Amino acid sequence: MLFVGVDLGTSSVKLVLMDENGNIIKIASREYPLYFPKTGWSEQNPADWWNGFVTGMEELTKDINKDDIRGISFGGQMHGLVILDEDDNVLRPAILWNDGRTGKECDYYNKTIGREKISELTGNMAFTGFTAPKLLWLKNNEPEIFGKISKIMLPKDYLAYRLSGVHCTDVSDASGMLLFDVKNKCWSEEMCELTGIKSSMLAKIFESYEAVGNILPSVAEELGLSKDVLIVAGAGDNAAGAVGTGTLGHGMCSVSLGTSGTVFISTNDYAVDPNNTMHTFAHADGKYHFLGCMLSAASSNKWWMDEIIGTKDYAGEQSKIEKLGENSVYYLPYLMGERTPHNNANARGVFAGLSLNTSRADMTLAVLEGVSYALRDSIEIARSLGIEISRIRVLGGGAKSPLWCRILANVMNVSVDRINCEEGPGYGAAILAAVGCGVYENVQAAADKFIYVTDTIEPDSVLVEKYEKRYQVFKSIYPALVPVFDKIVETE
Repeated sequence: MLFVGVDLGTSSVKLVLMDENGNIIKIASREYPLYFPKTGWSEQNPADWWNGFVTGMEELTKDINKDDIRGISFGGQMHGLVILDEDDNVLRPAILWNDGRTGKECDYYNKTIGREKISELTGNMAFTGFTAPKLLWLKNNEPEIFGKISKIMLPKDYLAYRLSGVHCTDVSDASGMLLFDVKNKCWSEEMCELTGIKSSMLAKIFESYEAVGNILPSVAEELGLSKDVLIVAGAGDNAAGAVGTGTLGHGMCSVSLGTSGTVFISTNDYAVDPNNTMHTFAHADGKYHFLGCMLSAASSNKWWMDEIIGTKDYAGEQSKIEKLGENSVYYLPYLMGERTPHNNANARGVFAGLSLNTSRADMTLAVLEGVSYALRDSIEIARSLGIEISRIRVLGGGAKSPLWCRILANVMNVSVDRINCEEGPGYGAAILAAVGCGVYENVQAAADKFIYVTDTIEPDSVLVEKYEKRYQVFKSIYPALVPVFDKIVETE
C-alpha cells in the first residue's frame, strides 16, 4: 500500500510517496510564482497549485503501480483566502498568510469589538495573516467581488476539493481563520456575523485524519489512479509538520525553520495564552496545540543569500563563520511585518551594530541568530505559561544546517533533536493518509512506529551565557524602532 502526502507550501508543492511502513519511496516537487502587487501584499494563483500538483503526481507515480495508492492527504500553508463563486470558479488570486494589508481590519476586531471578546469566541486575537481580516478587507475594498462569494476555502482545501468535489477543511487549519470556535471545534456564528458572511459559505469540518470522500472519477482517470483512492482532510502545515516529527502528546515541542518560523507545542487540553501572543489551535491528532509564528525565518536567509549577496552556496557562506556568541551585529527578521509576539504589520527588517569591521560572515551569522532570537520569543512566552521546554525537534529547510541547529540550541538553552525524516508536512500528510485509510488506529500509533531521534545537539553553557546577553540586546531593538517603522510605512 502507498500513500501520498501533499505539502502545499508558499514557494512550491512537494509530494511525498510513502509505504505502509513509513518508508519514503519517492519525492517530487513543483515551484510556482508568488506575487507582491504592493509592499506588504502577498498573493498566489490557486490554478498554479493545482497544475503543480498534477504535474508533480505524474512524476511521483511514473515508475510505480498506481493501483497501490490508497490515500492522499495534505499539509498546507495556513490562513490563505481562496474564494469561489456559485459555480466554484476562483474569484481572485488567493491572499496568503504572509500578506500584511489587513491592519485596519485587525484593529476593528481587536479594538472596536475587543480582543477579549474575539478570544472568547475563537481562542485567539486577530492577526494580519488570519483569514477573517482578509474577508473584511475584501468587503471594504473589493465589494463587488465580496458580493459574489459562495464558498470560502483555505489553500490545501482547494486541492482537496478539486480531488474529491467536497468543500472541506480540517480542525487545525480552520483554527487559523479567526472564524472557528477552537474549543468546541465548530464555526463561530457570531464571528461570521461580525465578518459579514454566512457560516454556509464555509467548508465542512473534519478531523485531520478523517477521509472526506473518494477521489472524483474524472480526476482518477486523469491521474491514472483507482476510483477507490480516499482523500483525507489533512492539516495546516504546522500541525502536519508536527505529525511528521512526532510532536504529539502533552508538552512536546518542535521548531520549524521553513519560509515562516514556528514554535509548536502540543497539549492534551484546551488553554489560551491570556495575552493571545501564542495561538491556540486544534491539533491533527484530535487534541490541541500552542503556536508561535514569525513570518520570515528561512526566507530571511534566502533573501540575504539570493538577493543581497547573490549566491546559492548557503553551506559555503556558513562555513566562513568561525565563532559563535561574539557577534556585535544584530538582525531583526521582520521583512513581512511580524506575528508572534509583536503582531505588527508595520515592522520591518533591520541590521543594527554595523561598523567598518563588520564582515560578510558577520552579517550572514546575524541573520541566522536574528531568526533564532525571534523564535526564542515564543519559547519565552510558553515558559511564562508554566510550560517546561528543555528539548525541541527541528524541521524545515533550515534544519539541514548543523550551524543553525547549534545556534538554536544555545540561544534557547535546549537540546535540539534531529530525527530520521526531515520532510515535515509532506511526511505528516502521508501519515494522516495512512491513518485515514485505516492502516493505523490513530496518529500517535503511526508516528511512534515511523519516527525516531537520530542526533541531538546539546547546548554549551559558555555559549548559552554569551547568547543570553545578546538576546537581551536583541529584545531592546524592536521597541526602540516601533515609531520609526510607523513613519516608514506612512511614506510607502
